[in-house]
Amino acid sequence: MNERVEPATLQTGQAILPQASAGIAGAQGAPLPAEHPPVRWGRVGVLLMNLGTPEGTSYWPMRRYLKEFLSDRRVIEVPRLIWWPLLNLIILTKRPGPKGRDYASVWNNERDEGPLKTITRGQCEKLQAAMGDSVVVDWAMRYGKPEVSLRIQALLDQGCERILLVPLYPQYAAATSATACDQAFKALMQMRWQPTVRVSPPYHDDPVYIEAIARSIREGLAKLDFEPEVILTSFHGVPKSYLLKGDPYHCQCVKTGRLIREALGFSPERMRVTFQSRFGNEEWLKPYTDETVQALARSGVKRLAIVAPGFTADCLETLEELDGENRHYFEENGGEHFAYIPCLNDSDLGMRVIEHIVRRELQGWV
Repeated sequence: MNERVEPATLQTGQAILPQASAGIAGAQGAPLPAEHPPVRWGRVGVLLMNLGTPEGTSYWPMRRYLKEFLSDRRVIEVPRLIWWPLLNLIILTKRPGPKGRDYASVWNNERDEGPLKTITRGQCEKLQAAMGDSVVVDWAMRYGKPEVSLRIQALLDQGCERILLVPLYPQYAAATSATACDQAFKALMQMRWQPTVRVSPPYHDDPVYIEAIARSIREGLAKLDFEPEVILTSFHGVPKSYLLKGDPYHCQCVKTGRLIREALGFSPERMRVTFQSRFGNEEWLKPYTDETVQALARSGVKRLAIVAPGFTADCLETLEELDGENRHYFEENGGEHFAYIPCLNDSDLGMRVIEHIVRRELQGWV
């Protein structure tokens, strides 16, 4: 049947029988033939998309995840003739073990999954509760599971003929937002009947986002038993060559950092922008977070805090790298008091931002 599914009538897993279509009118009021294939339509879907996480911390799950991630040409732009042997003969042989141990240090053992998956699921569930029956909310990962293509199909199966794609990256980068959309577009290329699709834009300077980050920092600082001399706003880095090729990521990160600093009333000396997580020998965006942390400690700074406003959910790069590695760098070089202020995650502040973005981009649809 050609069934228009009203928000309050759809139940997950509800069966639609082809023979029930006899005598049911189509979208234009014309009766459909009894043999018409079952079709659901009339709903709006929202798909939250984040980076991804391995399915386990042992060698082979880590290898599969790293292979998918590091094979993405949006992420690694090194010519294939050079990169393929490096990746398959060296990196994927040596890196899964140490990286798996890093993931194990932040792993959600109760659910047997990475924290990024736990938090993104929570964001999806809370957004669904906030939106009610007006939309169907789902979530997917660019690398690993749940797969983008399968979740788009799941939304279609529930009658979603319009879908809003929401890359959970405040700042746009080809290696994050673009590659997430690439996966969605690849799925659409295989569909005879594509849904109508919108993509939410980056929100690096959105006032609701800036205020949420600023408030989370205020609340985080209020909980400390010391006052930081310096606060670093650490963003994930990318190779400098990506900036020179026209990627707007660096400019958007710097603007986010400035707006947060101005909202808090801090000086440029007290609140600084840095970039973390570089990989390989190529020059990346500077200043580097780890080098800045060590230099501050050596210069006599004793009290330091770090926040990661470019991440919508805590993950390996924040929990293990910032709160773990950089804490050690600071203390080993003379620092005494260190604090990592968590991401917005699925907190009330975090959900206020996501819901604001989604409702804004759904205008005209719901």
